Amino acid sequence: MSADNLTRTQRDDLRSIAAMIVPASDEYKVPGADDPAIQADMLATLGRDTKLVAAALDDLARLAGAPLAELDAARRDAVAQEFRKHGGVAAATLVRVVLQCYYRDDRVLGALGIELRAPFPKGHVLPDGDWSLLDPVKARAGTLRRAP
Repeated sequence: MSADNLTRTQRDDLRSIAAMIVPASDEYKVPGADDPAIQADMLATLGRDTKLVAAALDDLARLAGAPLAELDAARRDAVAQEFRKHGGVAAATLVRVVLQCYYRDDRVLGALGIELRAPFPKGHVLPDGDWSLLDPVKARAGTLRRAP
């Protein structure tokens, strides 16, 4: 199952629940998890979690008696609290998917003061063509293995 199999209602509910998990903040200048770029990342990277996320969204809709996105904020919050108590692995997976996509967004990382580049070499520029870091690897005896 892939994210393409999520219905329009499930996608809308995912956006609604994501906004509840991480709302936007003007104070910290960060988007909410319902931001279109973050949502696109979620849908693009669901992969093996698609089945559990779909199950979580279906459970939320069943508890609500209607699509979650169509409920008022108070009712949506009550449904989410009930789901959190009994949602099990599907609820945990839904929250993990939202948070992992949210915290890898460049805007969020920048707001947290995390540099938007690999931590190595941390300002230490390696001269072009200096492959001396590989000397210990080159010194090892070669190992031949059968390819699978």
